[in-house]
Amino acid sequence: MSFSSLAQLAKVKGTLLDAQNRPLSNVNISFLGHTTQSNAKGFYAIKVPVNKKINLVFSHLSFKKSTVSLLLKNSEDYELNLVMNEHEEQMGEIIITKDKKSQIQGITTITPDVIKKTPGANAGIENVLKTLAGVNSNNELSTQYSVRGGNYDENLVYVNEIEVYRPFLIRSGQQEGLSFTNTDLVQNVNFSAGGFQAKYGDKLSSVLDITYRNPTQFAAAFEASFLGGSLAVDAVSKNKKWTAVTGVRYRNNSLLVNSQDTETNYTPSFVDVQTNVNYQASAKWQWSFLGNISQNKYDYEPLLRKTKFGTADKPMLLTVFYDGQEKDKYQTYFAALKTTFKASDRLIFKFIGSVYHTLEQEHFDILAQYRLGENDTTIGTETYDDVSYTSGIGTQLNHARNDLDALILNSEVKGFYDWAKSNLEFGVKYTRESIRDRIMEWEVVDSAGFSINPPIINFAQKDEPYTSFTGPLAPYQSVFATNFNTINRFSAFVQWNAKSNLENAQLWYTAGVRMQNWGVSGTNAPANSQTVFSPRAQLALKPNWEKEMIFRISGGYYYQPPFYRELRDASGAVQPNVKAQQSVQVVLGNEYSFQMWKRPFKLVSELYYKSLTDVNNYTIDNVRIRYAANNDAKAYAQGLDFRLNGEFVPGTESWFSFGYLKTEENSNNKGYIARPTDQRLKFGVLFQDYMPNIPSMKLYLNLVYNTGLPGGSPSYSDPYVYQNRLNDYRRVDIGFSKILIDAASTKVRKNWLGNFKELSIGLEIFNLFNNQNAITNTWVRDVYSKNEYAIPNYMTTRIFNVKLNAKL
Repeated sequence: MSFSSLAQLAKVKGTLLDAQNRPLSNVNISFLGHTTQSNAKGFYAIKVPVNKKINLVFSHLSFKKSTVSLLLKNSEDYELNLVMNEHEEQMGEIIITKDKKSQIQGITTITPDVIKKTPGANAGIENVLKTLAGVNSNNELSTQYSVRGGNYDENLVYVNEIEVYRPFLIRSGQQEGLSFTNTDLVQNVNFSAGGFQAKYGDKLSSVLDITYRNPTQFAAAFEASFLGGSLAVDAVSKNKKWTAVTGVRYRNNSLLVNSQDTETNYTPSFVDVQTNVNYQASAKWQWSFLGNISQNKYDYEPLLRKTKFGTADKPMLLTVFYDGQEKDKYQTYFAALKTTFKASDRLIFKFIGSVYHTLEQEHFDILAQYRLGENDTTIGTETYDDVSYTSGIGTQLNHARNDLDALILNSEVKGFYDWAKSNLEFGVKYTRESIRDRIMEWEVVDSAGFSINPPIINFAQKDEPYTSFTGPLAPYQSVFATNFNTINRFSAFVQWNAKSNLENAQLWYTAGVRMQNWGVSGTNAPANSQTVFSPRAQLALKPNWEKEMIFRISGGYYYQPPFYRELRDASGAVQPNVKAQQSVQVVLGNEYSFQMWKRPFKLVSELYYKSLTDVNNYTIDNVRIRYAANNDAKAYAQGLDFRLNGEFVPGTESWFSFGYLKTEENSNNKGYIARPTDQRLKFGVLFQDYMPNIPSMKLYLNLVYNTGLPGGSPSYSDPYVYQNRLNDYRRVDIGFSKILIDAASTKVRKNWLGNFKELSIGLEIFNLFNNQNAITNTWVRDVYSKNEYAIPNYMTTRIFNVKLNAKL
């Protein structure tokens, strides 16, 4: 009888790649007469006997044979990735052993397959991130997110090691359109929610590190739905030296916007084209180009709004009649050239140059005439479902002519030197930011024929309309500024990584430091340059226990030198002497891998604390952030994150996450109050399932519950007086998919369907339970009673979407 029927087993799995990191299919993996093969994605899995040394052999006609010796324990799930070598003159195997890189660094890895299948109003990488503990967003129309008490500007995003940017002027999630990252082109996604290494840039909260794939053969993927469509093409030259992935996307948010309270004429146009080209010049030189052109046009003409609120005893209704329109346009151009030079087997250099150019305009003139009163809920009356008793009438006129032209240039050199059980990484970068910005916006509010003066101006006479006002008239809110500024930045880092043994335990440690120097010139006179140093460290320990566990501690000093938006205060003026915000972070983590129902599971727990100084206070309205630009506050953030993921259903990956967060700030020693991102509790679920009798019928569930944010007060109010919170955010998106053609199927089709490798059709239901979630409040004043009413600005309701996916 064979060992498989008598002995206890372990499992070896992994991915096989060639020297260009392309997946290898049809590689034979064998030992003692037992054989399996890698699939089209280079993945393999094979069961082996335990407590017995075996030689696992990897062989392929086009590559040199590799042999790996293993000695595994009972039920061990061992990951072994192999880079196979086709050059006979280079002796020996190139092996990437199971170094648990993501576990050591505290990184969450998300597969492209999960990203593509997870339903959401704004599907993509950010949609999946929002199900993770510590990542929060109460806006399904936006791709922006906050992490562990930070705001949207505190997150780093890299594509192929190149930092990418987003538009400056966007104030509403429905204006965003498309994020930079094209999901159709993605190969790997790594995310760190804090305590990240020195090799990453100068932000306070998180790192999203994305790698686009390098294809091995021609392929094409197509997607179409009621929200738009996309096309992605993989191309490979005959000599395999040239490869390219190119994607085109179009999105239309009309389906989502039309589900809100406001009736509109809405004609958006969100289009982008993106390509990643790779050229393997020789065994030592590799070149790549990443390019993106994006054009987001947002034409918005509101017509009528009816919002119901209040209680069952006193239902209220706000009716708003609009005149005017909004015309916004965001054009971005991005290009990056990267070359990798392998000086030796141990020394690698990378040279990266990039340019980002954005042209943005925000033009609107919108007149809103509102009527506020009690809602008649008596069926059969003439005023049913309308205002029966008016308690407030008013007019609001908003005007803006905001234009921005920003050019950002980057030039960077990075190096990597490897030797026994340790390596050294280093880099130097220069960035030049040229900003031309004009802000011209104002708001006038009139109630019952009387112009309401700004709340921030202390006029002595406040008993209108009973006493005539004789003071000066002024806009309710106004900002006028023109800024031409240039920011020059020099940054550098050095980082050392090593591995050793501590008795029977494995120990990984990383230590590094970053430096950045910057200076602002232009409007408001030049400032002296500033310099900061950011030391960081990580330590990971894997005891030699029967239970597989890894313990981590990481942290250090994290600085965020101000970007242009952080230099601009509420009046629109640039304050060039704004300091870098500073955060001292400590993150304690544990990862416990175990078997349940004979399937792999992992429980990740992290406890974190951040102490922030030189804090630049800000307010958030929808997704628009306005800074005070004064560094006059200190703050802290503390919390606990849990995530349990694994195969709850055989062959699928799902997870449940829970997060607790508390973040407060103290401005000018007035005392601690909640920050705008104080998201106390978070619960997220990403779940995949299929019908046992019909495995081609799939189900995908995306559930998020967040407690309310401190965003319920007027934007001009004193946060030390008003600390109102919005209601809890509850949302469930669900998707059903019928797989018509499965890539893993060996069935041969002789009809037209034989041209497809994959084909599926799906139904998505966004906001399944039709919860009314609010992003902000609109404050309407009754001039006679002096009351102000908070009318919630609701997000999208229940929506149905049909989606078609195909691969050639």
